[in-house]
Amino acid sequence: MRGGAVAARWAHNPKVRGSNPLPATLQSRFEERLFLYHINMSHKAGFVNIIGNPNVGKSTLMNALVGEKLSVITNKAQTTRRRILGMLNTEDYQVVFSDTPGILDPKYALQQSMMNEVESALEDADVFLLVTEIPETFNHPDVIGKIEKSGVPVFILLNKIDLSDQETVMKKIEEWKERIPAAGIIPISALHGFNTEAVITGILEKLPEHPPYFDKEDLTDKPERYLVSEMIRGCALELYKKEVPYSVEVVVDSFVQEEELLRIRAIIYVTRESQKVILIGEGGKAIKRLGIMSRKELETFFGIHVFLELFVKVSKDWRDDKLQLKRFGYQI
Repeated sequence: MRGGAVAARWAHNPKVRGSNPLPATLQSRFEERLFLYHINMSHKAGFVNIIGNPNVGKSTLMNALVGEKLSVITNKAQTTRRRILGMLNTEDYQVVFSDTPGILDPKYALQQSMMNEVESALEDADVFLLVTEIPETFNHPDVIGKIEKSGVPVFILLNKIDLSDQETVMKKIEEWKERIPAAGIIPISALHGFNTEAVITGILEKLPEHPPYFDKEDLTDKPERYLVSEMIRGCALELYKKEVPYSVEVVVDSFVQEEELLRIRAIIYVTRESQKVILIGEGGKAIKRLGIMSRKELETFFGIHVFLELFVKVSKDWRDDKLQLKRFGYQI
C-alpha cells in the first residue's frame, strides 16, 4: 500500500479490489472533508492516471500540471520505477495525478514490479491520460483494450509536437480517432507547457463530483525521504552512462531537519563492485560531482541549506532479488 493515498482510494472506490475500512485517524480526516463537500456540492475530485511508453514525457507532463518537480526527469528510458501521486488543488477541485513507469516487456524482477504498478493504474482511474509522441507506434493492444473496457474517459495526449509539423500532427490525430473513437485527442508540448491548460479543462469536464481525497495542503503521497532518494537517483541518471545508472538504488539512511540546515545521509546501492568503482571515480571525483549536483537539487526543492553525505554499497544483483526489492519498498 502507498499510505493515505491508497487507503482513501480503497475505502471509497468500489472499482478497486480488496476495499478496506480506513484507519480511525484517516477516517476522521475523510469525514471532515466529506462534511465540507456537502457544503460545496459542486466540488470535484478524482484520480487521473498517466499511461504510456518509456520516455514519452509522462513525468514531464505531471510535473508541469502540478507545478512541482515530483517525478524524476531525464532523457533516459525507464526513469520512473514506481507510481507517484501529485495533487493539483483549488477551492473547487482536487486532481490526483498518478505518474507511472513506461510500459515494457519485463526482463527481470524490478521491471516486473514496474509493470505491476502500471497494471494497478489501469484499474483505479477516474480519467486516463494516454501519452504518446508523434513518431512512435503504441503497440500495446492489451492496454488499449483494458482502457476501453473500463469505460473510463480517456484523453490521448500527442506530446512533443514542437518537434513535428502540423501536417504530421493532423495525420496522427486521425490515426488515434480511428483507434479509440471515444477518446479526446489533445496535441501538447509538456516540456514547453503548450496546451496543458486544455488538458486540465478536459479533465475537469470528466471528473466526478466528490470530496477531496487528501488534505488540500498535500502535494504528493510520498514522504520526503522518498523524494530525496529520487532526486539523487535522477542526478545519477544524468551523470553516469551505460548500465551504471540503471543499477542504482538510493536509500535515505538519515534525514534530520535543523533550524537552518537539512542533514541527509544516503546510501547508493549498485549491483557489482565494478559499478561501485565507476560511481566513486578516481580519487572520489565522480561521487563528489554527484553530491554537488544532488545538493543543489535538494536545496532548490526544500528551500534550505543541505548537508549531504553519500555512501556506495554493493547489493549483488538486487534488481532480480525479490527479497531485496521488497526491502527497497518495491511492490512484488
